[in-house]
Amino acid sequence: MSPFKSASDGSPCNYENIHVIGTGAYGTVYKARDNTNGRIVAIKKVRIALTENGVPMSTLREISLLKQLNACDHSNIVKLFEVCQFLERDGKLMILLVFEYLEQDLSDYIENLPKSGVSRTTIQRFSRELLTGVDFLHSHRIIHRDLKPQNLLISSQGHLKIADFGLAKTYDSEMKLTSVVVTLWYRAPEVLLAQPYNSSVDIWSAACIMAELFMRKALFPGTSDKNQLDRIFELTGRPGVDQWPKTISVSREYFPMRHPKRPRDFCPTLCEYADDLLSQMLSYDIRLRPSALACLEHEYFQQEPL
Repeated sequence: MSPFKSASDGSPCNYENIHVIGTGAYGTVYKARDNTNGRIVAIKKVRIALTENGVPMSTLREISLLKQLNACDHSNIVKLFEVCQFLERDGKLMILLVFEYLEQDLSDYIENLPKSGVSRTTIQRFSRELLTGVDFLHSHRIIHRDLKPQNLLISSQGHLKIADFGLAKTYDSEMKLTSVVVTLWYRAPEVLLAQPYNSSVDIWSAACIMAELFMRKALFPGTSDKNQLDRIFELTGRPGVDQWPKTISVSREYFPMRHPKRPRDFCPTLCEYADDLLSQMLSYDIRLRPSALACLEHEYFQQEPL
């Protein structure tokens, strides 16, 4: 175990590295111990290249925003304890985002389920908590862009919290996202087609996750960008000529003709309310996807679990 070092004076930070939890497009996450109180935390470690003017303004804005969000203490967002920043010897800025540590993510939760699966009450509650967290982020103009079961943590009380949303936009400009780093399975079609996108990409991902809770397997487990799109078109139908982007090299004719289906065709256990909600959330046309707040007002969440 090694302490996190501060490049400014060589002294250790107050956190001792236990082991790496994971490495993603936006940095490395460690399980660590706070040496001041013994508390176990999760530390996201990210390096940023400085500009001629010093720390990029976008980075300063996002750190400020993270601190503002944390002051809200939202129950469905992982708690941020501290932001440490210092210069390394190579002149890059090191940022440590110190979050609360939660033992289990939704992917592990689903994998370890008994044969009976998740109760409909739990699926409804997890879905509500996910969309409540997404609505909170969107209301503060944050698009997560990488919602997946591995980035949703389950507390010891059984509540869902969104993680790994800090500084995402800052690093996207410098790091290409590949299937090795970020799974394709929850990526919206407009992202796969390299088209402009908005906050509705999170709605698409949330729908894929909600369907996975019902199915206990991924809704669109693609093996490549093109295969991922073809699996999506199995549900949405192959887009019409007028819907196909004119700015990409991939031809619409590469994909076989597909007629639209319902989410229920993929997951027969969906009730009519869940089927209707997921059908809206999984619209190919981003203009037809409801906001997170509109999703929460859908009849699915007004009903007793069926």
